[in-house]
Amino acid sequence: MARGLLRFLLAIAAVASPASAASASGAAGVVIDPRFFIAGGTCAAISHGITTPIDVVKTRMQSNPEKYKSLLPATALIIKEEGAQALTKGLVPTLVGYGIEGALKFGIYEVSKPMAVLAFQKLNNKLNRSGGAGALPFLLASIMAGAVASLVLVPMESTRIRMVTDASFEGIGLLRGLGKLVDEAGLVQTLTVGLGAMLAKQVPYTFGKQVSFDVVAKSLYGILNNPSQSTANLAETISKSVSPEFIKWTVSVLSAMIASVMACLMSQPGDVILTETYKGGEGDDTKKRGLAEVSSTIFARNSDDGVALALTGFFTGLQARFVHVGMIITSQLVIYDLVKQLLGLPATGSH
Repeated sequence: MARGLLRFLLAIAAVASPASAASASGAAGVVIDPRFFIAGGTCAAISHGITTPIDVVKTRMQSNPEKYKSLLPATALIIKEEGAQALTKGLVPTLVGYGIEGALKFGIYEVSKPMAVLAFQKLNNKLNRSGGAGALPFLLASIMAGAVASLVLVPMESTRIRMVTDASFEGIGLLRGLGKLVDEAGLVQTLTVGLGAMLAKQVPYTFGKQVSFDVVAKSLYGILNNPSQSTANLAETISKSVSPEFIKWTVSVLSAMIASVMACLMSQPGDVILTETYKGGEGDDTKKRGLAEVSSTIFARNSDDGVALALTGFFTGLQARFVHVGMIITSQLVIYDLVKQLLGLPATGSH
């Protein structure tokens, strides 16, 4: 299977070569390189697929915290009541939804970065200002990528969460699940319901993941390639004792681990809101409510115990999500860097 995937990627690399990418140039000389989209879709589908069991447990903890109180007991309870196969619920919509979402998110982010940098350079020239824009181009690119990806994820995530939390979706596949949602709420609502909640999760998630990975990787390569006096000896020792490939691997893993923590913390409230929006169930009308109303419901659950405890409701399932998101992002970004290099692109932060 691994050899087949490698042959597939190498075949795509021949098609998605720099010459082919250059022919898809956008305005102002910005190149729309399909290899970013290919690498993004591949890493997202793999990383989200292998962590589906943890996502099932996390979703149950968020949708029914009274019954599923913590990670390991909740996992044991699900297996006891429904069997181990219950931990794979929602696998197909996860693979499809996040495969498409990853292609768009990584691709649009990488394409938007030079566009944003160019726009800020032109603005600075027009205003006769010197200096760079700092992290602002990265921020704008991540917002754009997260917003576009949210549009794709809405129906897929809605189906996945209902498959995990709603007994009426038991045993049905992706297409039947989507059809059932359309029958219940109509096509437009199925494609747009919870969009605010999805944006509340995906925009900070994309910013925390993509920008942190970029900035940390670039900083680590900067230390190695342009060391200061205090780090010169360390950089020289590292360059002599390990291979360049191992350095790239190490930088990718360290950067991805830091990015996973940032993305998890920044997007956790949005993730709780998203689950509350989509969880459905008998007598549950949450799927028809907007972002503000769902947020108020979460806040009100513990509001009698004070504001601080009420706000903790937005961090329900954080323990499970640290494991889940940590595995997803670390594996996803490392796979992304590996696939990029297989397709002939440089490692993140190395250029």
